[in-house]
Parts: sequence; structure tokens; C-alpha cells
Amino acid sequence: MVDAVNPSLGGVGAAPAGPRTNAARTQGAAADDFLAALEHSELEFSNHALKRIEQRGLQMDAPRLDRLEQAVDRAEAKGSRDSLILLDELALVVSVQHRTVLTAMDESSRKEHVFTNIDSVVIAE
Repeated sequence: MVDAVNPSLGGVGAAPAGPRTNAARTQGAAADDFLAALEHSELEFSNHALKRIEQRGLQMDAPRLDRLEQAVDRAEAKGSRDSLILLDELALVVSVQHRTVLTAMDESSRKEHVFTNIDSVVIAE
């Protein structure tokens, strides 16, 4: 599943061809950091979530992954099954029971959207 993560979504995935700018190097480092963290994470990302992260160019890195895991832990401690987790400008729908991120969006993508089939909302610290 880690193979599906793409760096164009905030630096996750393979490096672009050709010379790398400082911004590309920074994104590449963030992608490497995220991929390494994802390998040791208890969270899974569905193919749909990975696709949305890529399509929407969302920033995901190791520190955000840590904060997301903590938010899922808090939801689990309260007995949540499916939760909307607000992480900075990101909104992620997570199956707490399966510890799987189902979808992800940023502020501009979530305007006028309705979130259904969730039993909790967690604001990540």
C-alpha cells in the first residue's frame, strides 16, 4: 500500500525526473519521511484516500501522521467507530475500528460537503 503514495501530493512518492529544485528536494525529503513513518504506523490508507491525497495535492508528512495516530487513539478511547478527524486544513474520514484512513480533503474540497456515517469528530492537536 505504501507504493501507492505519491510525492506529488505534498511530497509523497517517486521523485520527478530532471534536476530538482530546493522545493522539490524539500518535498522529496518530506515524502521519504512520510513513507518511513507509514511503514511503522498502525494506520492504513485506503487506495481511495491515497488517490485523493495525490489528486488534491495534500501535504502529509511524518509529524502529521503522528498527530493523526494520536487523534485516532483518542477516538478509539471514546468508543468511536468512524470518525471525521480535522488535522490543520485537512479533513480525514477514518475507520477507527480498522485504523484505516478512508478519504482525505482540504478546506477548499470540503466546502458544501456533507459527512455521513461518522459517529464522532476529533480535532487533532
